[in-house]
Order: sequence, then structure tokens, then C-alpha cells
Amino acid sequence: MSVLIDDSITIYEALENIKNGKYVMPAFQRQYVWSMEQIEKLWDSILLDYPIATFLFWHVDDDNVSWDTYFCNFLSEVTFDSRKQADSVNYELSSINVNLTDTAVLDGQQRLTSLFLSLYGQAYIRQKHARKKIAGGTVVKLLIELNKNRLAVDEEEYNSKKFDIRFAERIGKLSPTQFEVKNILDPQFREDSTREQAIEKAIVNVPPESKEYARGILNQLYRKIFVEKLIRYTKIKDMKQDDALEMFVRFNSGGKALKKHEITMSILEAYWPSAKTEFGKVLEGPYAGFGTDFIVRAALMLYGDVVKSNINKQIAEDLKNHWQEFKKALRNLETVLKSMKIEVSRFANSWNVLLPIIYFIYYNPEYEENLEGIRAYLVRAVLFTYFQSGTTSKLQQMKSSINSYNYEITVDMMENQISDLRATDGKIDDILNAEKGSRVAGEVLYFLGLDWINKNYKYEQDHLHPDERFNRTNPVSVPMEEWNKWRSNRNRLPNLHLLEGRQNASKNDMRLVDYYNDMNDEQKAVFRKEALIPDGVSLELEHFGEFYEKRKALLMDKIRQLLG
Repeated sequence: MSVLIDDSITIYEALENIKNGKYVMPAFQRQYVWSMEQIEKLWDSILLDYPIATFLFWHVDDDNVSWDTYFCNFLSEVTFDSRKQADSVNYELSSINVNLTDTAVLDGQQRLTSLFLSLYGQAYIRQKHARKKIAGGTVVKLLIELNKNRLAVDEEEYNSKKFDIRFAERIGKLSPTQFEVKNILDPQFREDSTREQAIEKAIVNVPPESKEYARGILNQLYRKIFVEKLIRYTKIKDMKQDDALEMFVRFNSGGKALKKHEITMSILEAYWPSAKTEFGKVLEGPYAGFGTDFIVRAALMLYGDVVKSNINKQIAEDLKNHWQEFKKALRNLETVLKSMKIEVSRFANSWNVLLPIIYFIYYNPEYEENLEGIRAYLVRAVLFTYFQSGTTSKLQQMKSSINSYNYEITVDMMENQISDLRATDGKIDDILNAEKGSRVAGEVLYFLGLDWINKNYKYEQDHLHPDERFNRTNPVSVPMEEWNKWRSNRNRLPNLHLLEGRQNASKNDMRLVDYYNDMNDEQKAVFRKEALIPDGVSLELEHFGEFYEKRKALLMDKIRQLLG
């Protein structure tokens, strides 16, 4: 049973423990994300006698950590961007040496890292146009103003700093009344016999009327670092790693401290330290923009319970041990979609639809014999907006159905077991009524155009009969009731097609019949094929009703073919 110990130490003692490797962080801790302003306000709070919250420590020894448990040392250098935000640097992983380390920080790493950085480390600021994630930059120093006549703070402003403590970039032009905070570590300040002399030396350039103010600040700084036990903590002893991980997740998921994907990655890295690096190698090229959640959800689909959405040790180890097979499944998925002239990148923001296919490919070595089933599922899932809601339960449903059909995806399976993927007249009617700008309309046109779409071009949804033409007076031969019906149908799929952006701009509101007649015979043939123009119908606006119904019937047949 775990034992809780409440105690407190000074800032200096805590930072010395970090410096000497006594304090570390578990690998499932997140990156350092504090800004310069947060560090400044932390020190301001300390000098104002404000509490800086408690810390949660975990006592580690040979009994509760395994030989391959990874921990992180605290950062001693951090680069901030031009907005003064930390570049979210990864901590350096290392195996634990329990002869040296006895404490891991479960809560408080941002505060402790900030204190350690202020007194023992080095901060840099990366200039606006410098490449991100490059270490170093312009050196900055944490300074406090000792001349009360030069204070650049507003004591009346809510939540503002009360002391003039800030990072300075122009360190070559320091004011003689500014004191670098880390200089308080000089032995002369720590020793009772030399402290007064050291303080007087530090304030020699301070105007007489501010000297008492300056002495007060430096004495306060000394007390806060070396005397007062501000690091109040609870240390947990006799707790296994899995329990420590569970506590970390619960502690950090109760508020807004961590996002779900951050916690998930923390858990993965606890058991697989190189997870984030390996993920990065996959999430490039065709999978750029997918994000780590895609891999995590896929792992849950393959090795766990996708409904619970919880990564545990077993799933993490399964993913690690079968990583090559997992990557092969992703490569095979790309190949399968390419054979259908579909780009993987199209699903960067809607990747749930791909997970059942990955599951099928991963567990069925003969997946290539069932490409029509894959195509039918993919088209149905997209056009029927299958994953618009209830995503995890639907993924589990697909997983169970694939299992019951001997690891196959078939039209029969969808028709008999998954009502939301059953192709009905009502669903097809809904597709045909999709309007310009809707995702469904765009996806239908995309799938219908797979044989001719050039991936290097940007296509737009375009009205065949221009929208603007319906804002004018109805043709003489068309009754107003009929004209109003046409106007309501003008934005629907039977009057839409895909057109390359530049062509769309030049077409503008040109009458369809004029646009068509400007083409030569070869261009007309291509246009009729690509735009699915029905035969035997006039392209004059006066015949829009007939055009609409005949093209609707043609689209219906094509969509039924797509649905398998």
C-alpha cells in the first residue's frame, strides 16, 4: 500500500536536487510549455509572499521501477520564440539510476523547470524569422529593477506584476540598477558574514532614495530561495509505475492542464520512449497532417477496445512490438487507394473512415482480392456521413462485422449488418439533393470524377446552368410556378459539376449552351463525358426542368454503381 509523506524544502534545496540528478521526471510528462511572462509572474508571486501551490513527488526505487523505465532530466536551456513562448522542447530521456535518483515529479514540472531555468540554466529568444526548433538564439537574462523610480509596472492593474522583474534581450546595455536574479546564488549572498557587503555592492549605483527599497528586494530574494520552505510537496512511497501513471493521468485530466492527446502520448512514451519519434516518421508524405490521434485510434482498433479509447501498457507494447507490421498496413492502404485513384491525403481531417480498412488489411493477407468491397465501404461511409456521430461505437461495429465475415469487408455485410451503410432509395435521394458547398456534394463529384481528375489542379463546384441566370425574369415559355421550382433546384447536385478553377473563373455566368458551343468537337465530347451531360436534351435554360431530371437519373445510376 502506498504511503503519503507531506513535507517542504527550500527552492535552493529543490534546485540542487535537480542539479545533482536526485529529482527527475517520468517519461510520460509533457513538454515544457511556459512562456517568459509566466516565469516572470512566478517570481513576482514568490516575492509577494503568494503561495506557488503544492507539488506531487513519487519516490522511486528498485522495487517500483523496472530496469527499462525511462525518466527525463530537467531542462537547463530553453529557446523562446519571438512571442516569448517556449518552443515545447522535449526532455532528454535516460534510464534511471536508483542509486542517484529517488524522486520523480508527478505534478509541478513546469514550475520547477522555470525555477531551475531562472537560476541554473540559460534562456534564449529566437528571432521572428529564424527557423523553429533550432536551439540557441539571443541570450536573455532575468533581471529585477532595484531603483523604485524606474519601475515599469502598474501596481493598480489587476493581475499585473508588482515587481519590475523581466527577461531582457539587450543585455549589453543593462541599467546599473538592474540585478540579475541568478546572481543571488553567489556564495557571498548565502553566507551571513558576507551577505550585507554583497548587497551593498549590488546596490552601489542605486539612488539614495531607493537603497532601502533595493535592500528589501535582495533580502527578500535571499529568504525566498534559501530560508523559507516554499516547495511544499506530497511524496508517494511504495507505488508501482502503473499506479503512478494512472495518478498522473487522473491528476492532469481533471482540469485543462493537459489535452487528451497529450496524456495519451505521455502514456505511450512511458512504455515506448521513442514513440513520438517513430510517429513523426510516419506522419509525413501522404500522411502529413493526420496527427498522432490517427495512429493512437488505429492502435486501439487493432489491439484494444476502440470504444474505451484508453491506451494501456499492453496496447502500447503491442504497437511497439508490431510497429513494422503497422507501418506496412499503412503503406498497403496507400497502395490500395492509389489503385482506385484516391489520395490518402484527402482524409487527413476525416481519417476515422480509413480505420476499418486498415483493420481489414492488417488481419487479412488476401485483402487485394476484395478491392470492390473496400471501395463500396469507403464510398458509402463518406456519402452517408457514417462517422458524423457515434464514432467509436461505429468503429467497434465495423470491427465486429469484419470479424464475423472472416475478416472481410463486403457489400453483403453492410446490407445485412450495418443499417447506416445500407444503400436505400432515401439515402440516394438525400445525396442527389445535396447543395453546392456541402461536403457530400463535393465528395460525390470527386468520386464521379476519379477517372479524369488531375491531382495537380484545383477544382471547384460549379453550376452547369449559372446561378446568376436564375435571378433574372423567368423565360416567357416557363410558368412562374415552374420557374420557382427551378430556382430551388439550381444549387442541387444535378446542376453541379467539377471545373478547374481557372476555367470556372472564365466561364463565370456564361449560359451553358454558349459555353458548350464555344468548344470544338473534341472538347465537347470530353465535357459531356466528364460533366455527365445526358444525351438528347437541350442545353438552353428554357429546358432546365428536363435537363435537371435527366441528369438526376443519370447521376442516380452512377451513384448506385459507386455504392456497389
